[in-house]
Amino acid sequence: MDIKPIRSEADYERALRRVERLWVSPKGSAGSDELDILTTLIEAYEREHYPIDLPDPIEAIKFRLEQLGKDASALVGVIGQRTRIYEVMHGKRPLSLNMIRNLHQKFGIPAEALIRAPRRSRRAPIHRSRPRLLQTRSRKSA
Repeated sequence: MDIKPIRSEADYERALRRVERLWVSPKGSAGSDELDILTTLIEAYEREHYPIDLPDPIEAIKFRLEQLGKDASALVGVIGQRTRIYEVMHGKRPLSLNMIRNLHQKFGIPAEALIRAPRRSRRAPIHRSRPRLLQTRSRKSA
């Protein structure tokens, strides 16, 4: 077993190839031990070099409901009543601490994903060359 730290992309690729060869090692064997160590090193390297951003809270809720085969009506009593659910799911109201606790406990959604601020919709800004008031005045005087 010749294990070295993963310091570069080449080291990372080599470690991945070695893991593929060790994948079928019997439990308790030297190959299995090497596999455990390599996967720990690979996970550390990936965490540093390929971080995965947490999902948007609303997207996390929608995803979990889809996984469970449920719709937004399953949120009644967890987030609140229908109007509160509508407000939250359409970004008109943020999740409260109580809502986050309930969603985490009842649906197993990671609290870290629910705590972060929701992403804003990317609407194209309205650009006007001149303020509207000036546009109407210039038309009248023309």
